[in-house]
Amino acid sequence: MSDSSTALEEALTLADVARVLHVNYQRAAELARLGILPHFRLGRQIRVSRAQLNEFIQNGGQPLPGVWRRDARQ
Repeated sequence: MSDSSTALEEALTLADVARVLHVNYQRAAELARLGILPHFRLGRQIRVSRAQLNEFIQNGGQPLPGVWRRDARQ
């Protein structure tokens, strides 16, 4: 199997990503649209590399811009 077909097998749809992150599809799409979630496009379809998603999760994700966040030290 070639490297490109292996890479595509490791690419997740936004529906798959939403299930992994326990969010709805619209939130996963918003994260990708805002550039928070690392992704790439296959035509009009959005895909997320499984390795990049794991790295995103390991690094604690990233908050949405403009969202109020309480200081954890309080």
